[in-house]
Amino acid sequence: MTPKETAAPGARPARPLLAVEGLTVCRQVDAAPVFPPVDLQLTAGKVLSITGPSGAGKTTLLRAVLDVLPPGLRRSAGEVRWQGERVRRGGAARRWRRDRCGWLGQDPGAALNPLWRVDRLVAEDLSGDRDARREKARATLRSLGLPPDLTSGRAAELSGGQAQRVALARVLCSDPELLVLDEPTSALDRDTADLVIDALRSWSDGAGRGVLLVTHDARLAAELGGTTLRMEPPYGGRPAMLPGTGPGSPATARAPRTATSALRDHGNTPQENSAQAGRPPVPVLSLRGLSLVRPDGVPLLSPCDLDLDPGCAVAVMGPSGSGKTTLLHAVAGRRPAASGRLLLHGELLAAEAAQRDREQLRAVQLVGQSPVGELNPAHRVGTAVARPLTVLHGLDCSSALSRARALVEAVGLDPAHFDRRPSRLSGGQRQRIVLARALAAAPDVLLLDEPTSALDPATAHAVLDLIDRLRNEGLAVLTITHDTRVADRADRVLHLSGRRLRPTPPPALKTTPHNGMENPRCPMPRQPLPKTAWPNS
Repeated sequence: MTPKETAAPGARPARPLLAVEGLTVCRQVDAAPVFPPVDLQLTAGKVLSITGPSGAGKTTLLRAVLDVLPPGLRRSAGEVRWQGERVRRGGAARRWRRDRCGWLGQDPGAALNPLWRVDRLVAEDLSGDRDARREKARATLRSLGLPPDLTSGRAAELSGGQAQRVALARVLCSDPELLVLDEPTSALDRDTADLVIDALRSWSDGAGRGVLLVTHDARLAAELGGTTLRMEPPYGGRPAMLPGTGPGSPATARAPRTATSALRDHGNTPQENSAQAGRPPVPVLSLRGLSLVRPDGVPLLSPCDLDLDPGCAVAVMGPSGSGKTTLLHAVAGRRPAASGRLLLHGELLAAEAAQRDREQLRAVQLVGQSPVGELNPAHRVGTAVARPLTVLHGLDCSSALSRARALVEAVGLDPAHFDRRPSRLSGGQRQRIVLARALAAAPDVLLLDEPTSALDPATAHAVLDLIDRLRNEGLAVLTITHDTRVADRADRVLHLSGRRLRPTPPPALKTTPHNGMENPRCPMPRQPLPKTAWPNS
C-alpha cells in the first residue's frame, strides 16, 4: 500500500525526508503478517496521515518505522531511509530516534512521570539557562491552550486531555525534525483540538520538518493537509461487526441475553420488585449534593443532584480539565467526592470502591479513558474478561471462559484475540476488551470515559449500537465524551464547565429520539442555575 501525492506540472519531485520501502511486520509465534508490505514517502514541510479501522496495524507501522516494536512482533522485511540514508535497526535506529524524532504514543499519560512537575516534564530536554527553558515550556503550553498555573502541578493531577497536550508540548520543545504522532487529539474537545491543529501546522512549516500521523479523525487529517495512507486489516479483511449492526441498522434491536441479563442469577432487580409492588421505579443511580475538587484542593464541581433511571443514558461534555473524568471516578469509587452522597437503587452507595460489597461492585462498572492503565499487562484477554464472571458471579473457570469468549465476540473482536496479552492489541482493541470486561459483570450502571476515542467510525457505530441494545434491558449509562456521535445517542446531554453541570443549549443538539430533552427517565441535574440557563430546572 502506497500513499499518493500529486506534484505540480513541471516541478521537480522533492527529496523525501523519510522513505519506507516494503516494510513488513510479522508475529514471531507463527510468522503471520500484521499488514501487507508498506511503501511511503514523506517530504519536508508535509504531513502524512495514516487512517483505517481499529486493528489494521497503524500503530504497529509507526513502531516498525521507529524500530520500537513490542515483544512478539518483528520486522521481517523492508527498509527505512532518512534523507536518503538507510536507518539500520538497533543502535543506529536508537541514535536516529534520539537526534531526529519526536514520538507521541497513543497513551501519552503513561509516559509522564506522575511525580514530576509539568514545567520540569516539558523542559527536560531543553538547553540554555533555567529561565529561558521555563519560558519556552510555558509558551508552548500556552499555544496548546493550557493555563499558566498548570506548570506547577504534578503529572498525576492532569486530566486525560491535559496529559495529552503536556506530552505533545514536551515533544515540540525538543524540536525534532520528524514528529510521529499516534491519535494526538483523541481526548480533546473540538475547540482544544483546533489549537493543536494550529500548533502542528505552524510547526510543520519549519524547514526540514515532517509529520507522520495516525488518526481516526478525518477532520484532523483534512485540516493538516498532506497525503493520506489508508490501511485495512491484513489482505482486505473487514473489521468485525456486531450481529445486526452497521449503518442503517435499527439501534432498538434487543441485545443477546448472554451479554448481560442472562449472567444474573440473583433474582429480580429493584426495578422489577418496584413494578410488581405497584411503586414508581427507583432511580438506578442518584447523586445528591455531590461536589468535586482537584487533588490540590481547587473546586471542580459545585454541589449538584442527578438521577439515572433504568435504560437512561446521560452524556457529559465540556472542556479538557473541567472535571468530567473526576466525576466518573467519584461514582466508581476511585476518587471519592469532596461532599455529597451516592445512592444505588435508593440505598447508600459507599464512597470508596474498597468499602463496597460484591453486589455494589458488580452494579457499577467503569470503562476508563486509558485502556493501557485499565488492563493488567500480564493477563491474557480471556483471563481479564472472565475474572468478573468468577469473582462477582461465582462461575467456574470453564463456564466463565465460555461466557468471556462470547463477550469478546460481542464487542466485535476476532476470537483469535482471546489468548493475547494487551501489548499485542491495538488501542481500539484494548478499549473494547475493557468494555467486554465491564459487561461481564452484568452492571446496572455503566460508566464510559471517551468510549470511542480509539475507534474508527464503523467500529464506534457498532459498539454504540450494542450499548443501545443493552439499555433496552435496563442498563443505565453515564458517558464522558467529546464525540458528538456519542452525545447524539444520549437521552440527556449536559455540559460541565465553570464548576456547574448544565443542560446543553438546544442549538447544540439534534432533534433525534436519543436526544429527547423532555425524556422523564433522565431528570436534569438539580443545581442552582443562573436565570439565563436553559432550561431552569
